Amino acid sequence: MAELISLPLRAPRPSPVCAIPSRRAELYPEVSDADWSDWRWQARHMVETGEELGRRLPLTADEQRGLESTREIFRLGITPYYLSLIDPDHAFCPIRRQAIPVAAEAEVHEGELLDPLGEDKTRPTPAIVHRYPDRVLLLATDRCSVYCRHCTRRRLTGGDSGELNRTALREAVAYLRAHPEVRDVLLSGGDPLLLSDGRLEELLAEVTSVPSVQMVRIGSRVPVTCPQRITPELAALLRRFAPIFVVTHFNHPRELTAEAATAVERLVDAGVPVENQSVLLRRVNSSAKLLLDLNHRLLRLRVRPYYLHQCDVAEGLEQFRTPLAKGIEILEAMRGHTTGLAVPHFAVDLPGGGGKVTLQPNYLVSAGEQEWTFRNYRGESYRYPEPAERDCDCPYEGPYFERVGQSPLAGGEIPVHGPAANLPDKVSVALNVSV
Repeated sequence: MAELISLPLRAPRPSPVCAIPSRRAELYPEVSDADWSDWRWQARHMVETGEELGRRLPLTADEQRGLESTREIFRLGITPYYLSLIDPDHAFCPIRRQAIPVAAEAEVHEGELLDPLGEDKTRPTPAIVHRYPDRVLLLATDRCSVYCRHCTRRRLTGGDSGELNRTALREAVAYLRAHPEVRDVLLSGGDPLLLSDGRLEELLAEVTSVPSVQMVRIGSRVPVTCPQRITPELAALLRRFAPIFVVTHFNHPRELTAEAATAVERLVDAGVPVENQSVLLRRVNSSAKLLLDLNHRLLRLRVRPYYLHQCDVAEGLEQFRTPLAKGIEILEAMRGHTTGLAVPHFAVDLPGGGGKVTLQPNYLVSAGEQEWTFRNYRGESYRYPEPAERDCDCPYEGPYFERVGQSPLAGGEIPVHGPAANLPDKVSVALNVSV
């Protein structure tokens, strides 16, 4: 009989959950566990007026002015769950800054735009935004579980549109069928996961019925602001439409509560990959130490840090924007000191519709015909010799695509623009176009 091998018990690991307690018992003592855990109850009881907010939280003078001055600009809405995370004693609590307006939000600065990403000029149907060759944005609803004060799409989330109606859905699906180059559909809004299971299933069934659509992504903040929405039934529903990815939006480790951890792990356990996009917000998370803590916690929950977004130039967001150099500085502080999985892409969505570009610290010192010289994260120099042979054609490329019966790209060859077109003769900037 084979001898049994006794394995040591795994040592307990620190929890990825933030240990700061919520104020639920203080703010909502009368609410049962069943109601608190019901996402519909959370949605029905959102705090939507300054008067109600003032009854739940002592407001600063700046917040009182902000609530008054932004009343006609952008709606207020905070789930009881997210409200319970606010530190009542600190004006710069990250939950507070993201959910409650201040007076600066009503100020429009030079260069700020109502439509900062130029989406409206690329909307062939009311629900479709088509800015990139092989993918589209599908606007499913104008509702959110929290109306973030750094919202870049506030012109569309004002409460006038509601859910995607069936006429708009038919037009969107017809557009997808007429454009077989589209292989990737990002559902956004608003927050698509605030649709009922039935409406979401109908939407996913219609979109995935288009033969050219290979994958669906869902941009959602409900794992952060209303994690009760991620029910076992919802996770199973999403899994049926694989490959489907949830791209969520944690900005601060304070948001990683036990409820949020349960929500994202429920998705991952069901076979739905989850990635995170943070927005770099001045005086909220503009710290390498904070973002590294957030990303390490996310990885322990099997959520991959994907993008760190420079705050867009939407109207009223000057207060949140950092200098671009700050984002590069943060990546510099991360790179080499942690796994690459914890280092997101630092992305800038170019104003007016230019699309995303990614920035990174410039590790290239010089580039020549014989060798390139780099510095590492410690500042040390290293030389990399160039090969003598330069032919990079792939002889089997043609036969491969002939045998699998498909063209590599519906639109033809990938164009090369900018510095990459001139390599290896010279390199002028470390700027990568993100697709």
